[in-house]
Amino acid sequence: MDRIDAMQVFVRIVELSSFTKAADDLQLPKATVTNTIQQLEKRLGVRLLQRTTRQVSPTLDGNAYYLRCVRLLADIEESESAFNNPNRPLSGKLRVDLQGTLAMHFLLPYIGEFHARYPQLELEIGMGDRLVDLIRDGVDCVLRAGEPRESSMVARRVALLEQVTCASPAYLARAGEPQTLEEFQTHQAVNYINSSGKVLPFDFIADGKSVSLQLNSNYTVNHADAYVACCEAGLGIIQLPAYHVRTQLETGALREVLANFRPHPMPVSVMYPHHRQLSPRVRVFVDWVADRMKRGAGPT
Repeated sequence: MDRIDAMQVFVRIVELSSFTKAADDLQLPKATVTNTIQQLEKRLGVRLLQRTTRQVSPTLDGNAYYLRCVRLLADIEESESAFNNPNRPLSGKLRVDLQGTLAMHFLLPYIGEFHARYPQLELEIGMGDRLVDLIRDGVDCVLRAGEPRESSMVARRVALLEQVTCASPAYLARAGEPQTLEEFQTHQAVNYINSSGKVLPFDFIADGKSVSLQLNSNYTVNHADAYVACCEAGLGIIQLPAYHVRTQLETGALREVLANFRPHPMPVSVMYPHHRQLSPRVRVFVDWVADRMKRGAGPT
C-alpha cells in the first residue's frame, strides 16, 4: 500500500474511531488496515493511535498528522481534477444526508436528472432530521433547513422558504381566528420537537421586530407529515414552510392565519466539512442541489 493509501486508511480510522469500521468503509480486510497503521507508525517513528477496548483515538502526534493528511488528500484530489480530461466522467461514492421533506419535495423527484449528468457517481442517500456527525459518519454533505449551527462546517445557502401559520377550518370555527398576537396566545398549538429534543416556538414579525411565542398544546410530534395531519384534524395551530401545505391551502383544508405577521423566510443550506469543499464530487452535487432548490423555492 503506497503512502497516499496509507494516509487515507489512517484518516478513516481517526474519523470512525475504529479499525473495524474503517476496514468496512474502505472495503479492506481488517488485517490489511492494521498492518498499514503498523507500517506507517514504524516509518514515521511515532505512535499515531491509542487503542483501548472501547475505541481508537489519535495521540497528540496522531492528531497533528491527521490534520496534515486531511489537507494533503484534499489538495491531491483538487490537483487531479484540475488536470484530468474534462470529458472524463466523475466516478466514486458520494454520501449525502438530506432533510426528509425537502428531499421528497425538491430533489428526489428529479434525481434522475443528476444521474443522467453523472452516471458513474455512486450516490448514497440518507434521510432524516437527526444531527449527523459528518466526519464520524463518513458523510460528505448534508441538506438542512434553519440557521446553520455547525460553525466548523462550510455552509452554502441554497434557498429561503416562505413560512406560514395555519389551522383547519374546524379548529377556527370552534376557537375563533386570532387577529393579533395577543389573541394568538390564547389558542392551542400542535407542537413540533426537533432532533435536539427542543419544542420549536412560533416566530412572527411585529412592528419590524422578531417575536417568539409558545402555546399550550396537547399534541407534540417530530415528523412534518404528522404535524400537518394533526392540524388538519383540528387539534391546533401550526407554523411551517408554505410548500409543505400548499395543496391544503389551495383546497381549503387549511387556512392561513396571522398573515400580516409572517416570520422571516427559513434558510436552507448545504453543509460540508472544510476539507471536502474542493472535492469535485461534492461540488457538482451541491451545485445541482442549489439549482433545484432555486427552481423549486425561488431566489435566495
